[in-house]
Amino acid sequence: MEENNLLLQVQDLKVYFYTEEKEELKAVDGVSFYLREGETIALVGESGCGKSVTSLAILRLIDSDGKIQGGRIILGGKDLLSLSEKEMREIRGRDISMIFQEPSSALNPVYTIGDQIMEAIILHQKLSPPQARKAAEEVLRLVGIPEAQKRLDEYPHELSGGMKQRAMIAMALSCRPKVLIADEPTTSLDVTIQAQILELIEKLQQQLNMGVILITHDLGVVAGMAERVVVMYAGKVVEEGSRRDIFHNPSHPYTWGLLHSIPRLDVKQEKLAIIPGVVPDPLNFPSGCRFRNRCPLEDEVCLTEPQWCEIEDQHYVYCHHYSQIEILKTRGFSQ
Repeated sequence: MEENNLLLQVQDLKVYFYTEEKEELKAVDGVSFYLREGETIALVGESGCGKSVTSLAILRLIDSDGKIQGGRIILGGKDLLSLSEKEMREIRGRDISMIFQEPSSALNPVYTIGDQIMEAIILHQKLSPPQARKAAEEVLRLVGIPEAQKRLDEYPHELSGGMKQRAMIAMALSCRPKVLIADEPTTSLDVTIQAQILELIEKLQQQLNMGVILITHDLGVVAGMAERVVVMYAGKVVEEGSRRDIFHNPSHPYTWGLLHSIPRLDVKQEKLAIIPGVVPDPLNFPSGCRFRNRCPLEDEVCLTEPQWCEIEDQHYVYCHHYSQIEILKTRGFSQ
């Protein structure tokens, strides 16, 4: 890891939620990764693995029933977890911005699209309202919204799902942030618009040397955009490596299962491969390896916590049996 171009470091991040009965739910439990300037990393894993909670914790937007219990989030030499809420408001939107997964819930229904984009521009760029409106119009055009001047005066309910998503992307990019967190950025968009939006993000990233954290279930998008991949399961990182490492040499059984559950046009399949079971309840994680109840390589050693191993240069895995991964090529996930 080159220290001189590090943009963001997440170190041993822990985010816990609490039920009404005061039970502790470990949604994110010791997550660490880094982001370089101009780099795209992807956080991947099933729903409930902690990807979105990790991204919200970076922005310190955890709900009142949750708490960041430990770790560090370093941006520009500052630990974001040590800053006041006022200082964080200066950073959100200016230095770190986020494309939220659900635009319908993220956009305020009582304000126009223009007002919502202009708010961040006025706050962080100190422009006058007329200047901010012009900047908002430009960024709407940038994300491919037709009749941008007209759309500024429309409310979220007047836009289609795809238009709302593009308006969200415009808001996130309006202040040219150093770090862009994209949580399923192409949700509800058709394939053609998806390609345009991803191309737009890449273009702006190159112009601004912006770091991108991409959260997605679409491994095709990961293969096309991400330079490094962080695989999460049950609140932990289970594998991290370059795109080539993850796609050509997956070394955790969970990573292997994710990749082999994708339909392929070049292979005749009577049925899709699946990972049996579901992500465990965060209130009742299994002891030791959290994936062991779903893993065909499970044995007694899996009752103990795995160690974080570097198996190749910058390729890490969190598993006792990574050296036996070849077994899955013939055995699959059949127990």
